[in-house]
Amino acid sequence: MTETEFSRPMDIRQVDDRPLHLSATEGERAALARRFAIMSIGRLEADLKLDVAGDTIAARGRLRADIVQSCAVSGDDLAVAIDQPIRFRFVPETEIEEEELELGEEDCDDIPFNGQSFDLGEAVAQSLALAIDPYATGPGAEQARREAGILDESAAGAFAALAALKKN
Repeated sequence: MTETEFSRPMDIRQVDDRPLHLSATEGERAALARRFAIMSIGRLEADLKLDVAGDTIAARGRLRADIVQSCAVSGDDLAVAIDQPIRFRFVPETEIEEEELELGEEDCDDIPFNGQSFDLGEAVAQSLALAIDPYATGPGAEQARREAGILDESAAGAFAALAALKKN
């Protein structure tokens, strides 16, 4: 198992029905912020319940994080609170044949693991990465658009072009 910024290795043989609370340290949050190219992560926590069914481990719970990222338009710091349910499964790693592979919706949350251990912290970190909106905008976005001469979507879209033709 490779070491990650927020590693919480678990042994499948020691999983029970007790709820788990994961919390990233200051150093782990700083490393994850660099990895995800955001300004900072002030808090990263997850409360999870694990269920074992054969050699598959289902995890479900809640992810909470406070991050600071750049506004996609103005570049200003933008504080964002994330609080959302998370769900994923750890499944034994299998050989994938060279044929075309089709995944169902339930397969998208499958995380392969090898041997007897899996990394619960890395799965939480990946869930955080998916929760970050790369196009988030803050209160200064409209002003930055105007100053740059960028029209909003309604003023620059296809219907705006049709409306301009109608005026002529």
